Amino acid sequence: MWCGVVTLFPDMLRAAADAGVLGRAIAAGLVDLQLFNPRSFAVDRHRTVDDRPYGGGPGMVMMVEPLLEAIGAARETSRSSGAEQRAEPRVIYLSPQGAPLTQAKVETLAALPGLILLAGRYEGVDERVLDSVVDEELSIGDYVLSGGELPALVVLDAVARLLPGSLGNSASALEESHLDGLLDYPHYTRPEIGPSGKGESSVPSVLLSGDHEAVRLWRRQQALLRTWLRRPDMLVGREWSEEDRRLLEEALGASSH
Repeated sequence: MWCGVVTLFPDMLRAAADAGVLGRAIAAGLVDLQLFNPRSFAVDRHRTVDDRPYGGGPGMVMMVEPLLEAIGAARETSRSSGAEQRAEPRVIYLSPQGAPLTQAKVETLAALPGLILLAGRYEGVDERVLDSVVDEELSIGDYVLSGGELPALVVLDAVARLLPGSLGNSASALEESHLDGLLDYPHYTRPEIGPSGKGESSVPSVLLSGDHEAVRLWRRQQALLRTWLRRPDMLVGREWSEEDRRLLEEALGASSH
């Protein structure tokens, strides 16, 4: 998958792209990550990429010309680096005004042949960039960051782990938290009896039973219960199977005693 990031701080991306799942995906050739600095496309001797906003107000706004040139260069690089029939990469602006990033959206992005992620800075980018070349805006949460580099890395990491071959265990991607619209179930490893914040505790016996069906049901029930208690908003509008409904009712009944 070809990915380009338009950023004023390419070193931030390079450092993070050397580690973890994203780093392995790049090393394995699953992700072709290219970085484009708008300063490289500025025309004045100071390489200016921002200016004061029309109408007044605090802060600076990223200028339209360097951004359009950088995005154009990213598109051209994408065309020349891949298959002849490569579709134009989707251009995404990381923005607090964007639609929330969800696992379903990540799955959609991972199926695309290419992405161009625009990392804004300062007070944002000239609206004419959004009007002319940006396909959609995405947000990673209702808070403000100093720039779009961290959100871009979030998108890249989430997408990379869904590409076949990026994870050591292919089953891991199938059991991810949020993948089925639920939070993850609890995980345990050795020792069987060990310290916790409330003294020693034991691993739930069902996980030691060797009964795979019992383990599956327990994990499903725990995921349902956690989601009900911590993120009930995720269950709104959910289509319930008879098994899920029964498991949650049993868990809620047990927790009330």
